[in-house]
Amino acid sequence: MDFRFTSEEEAFRTEVHDFIEKDCPKELRGGDVSFFEQAGNLFAWRKKVAQKGWVAPAWPKEYGGAGMSIMEQFIYSMETARMRAPAPIFIGALAVAVIGPTIIIYGSEEQKKKHIPKILAGEEMWCQGFSEPGSGSDLASLQTRAVKDGDDYVINGQKIWTTLAHMSQYMLLLARTDPDVPKHKGLSYFIVPMNSPGVTVRPLMNMAGTHEFNEVFFDNVRIPAQNLVGEEHRGWYQAVTTLDIERSNIGSAVGQQQNVEDLIKFARDNQSDGVVRIKSDPALRTELAERYLETEVAMSLSSRVVSMQSKGMIPNYEASAVKLYSMELNQRIANTGVRLMGLYGPLARGSRLSPMKGRMSYAYIRNVANTIEGGTSEVQRNIVAQRGLGLPRE
Repeated sequence: MDFRFTSEEEAFRTEVHDFIEKDCPKELRGGDVSFFEQAGNLFAWRKKVAQKGWVAPAWPKEYGGAGMSIMEQFIYSMETARMRAPAPIFIGALAVAVIGPTIIIYGSEEQKKKHIPKILAGEEMWCQGFSEPGSGSDLASLQTRAVKDGDDYVINGQKIWTTLAHMSQYMLLLARTDPDVPKHKGLSYFIVPMNSPGVTVRPLMNMAGTHEFNEVFFDNVRIPAQNLVGEEHRGWYQAVTTLDIERSNIGSAVGQQQNVEDLIKFARDNQSDGVVRIKSDPALRTELAERYLETEVAMSLSSRVVSMQSKGMIPNYEASAVKLYSMELNQRIANTGVRLMGLYGPLARGSRLSPMKGRMSYAYIRNVANTIEGGTSEVQRNIVAQRGLGLPRE
């Protein structure tokens, strides 16, 4: 792989850099932005990005996207992360990054006309109804039912760990439409308005103290049949596409490098407790060096995915390898950061004494979920083993 940019790519990188430098509010720079605390600034920033046509860099131009090449998307994500600016999809990220492309690929023309412009404008928030109390890693075993009744479907069941369901206008729901066939063949995709009678959302507070996740209950929820996305009973194959999109994220590697660079800076700062700990603990020095090397590996893995996509190839187990390595690395970086900060490490965000504005203490708690959400590490290892290495199933 040749990691050097062409002159055109370098010019585009400069354009992205200059735009962020000029138009991104200072309050949003630094990598410590809370959606709940900076919602107003984030919406204003998103509007400026929309004016550039960059909200959905990967989408085709005919659907309002930027129509960027794979390499341009990579440069765009990388430069945004390096300048510590919120990605333009920070607001409604799931809708732009996952649900919008799914509707573009599988949705009807009516669904595209109704939802795609509003997703781009930030007027619609979406959530994804996948996991259930008894169906997480084995997603195809889900039991939420959608039964055809004339011109409608009637939905009954429960979803769990539904991110931002309490703020969403719509859910992209995976439900069972045929219980009498093998589990992978009886599922279908639906668009469910969250204000439908019979939909109940209950909060699930995570141990970092934030409200991201929810339980969602469906009690005889009636939706029109035209809310079916794609073919009936083909939802599993569409869901696999959705999950591959979700696992192909290439933006995290730059953020990991920045976090490690900040830890190195903290360790070098003569006013910080990190200097004392680094000097007195050779194992901690080695650990920090390992984190640095691991971020280089993460960047190489992500770059491989970009290289494949730019050649028209579809990453599969390669995307799972990126997801697996990056999410576990997130946890290792947070663990190292908290150890490096000593007694200051556990201080929460908001404390005036908390190093790096409490980023590491928050990540130490929040990143536990990284190896669960979007497919557990065990699932990713199985994908790499079976599809990448050709090993038999367990």
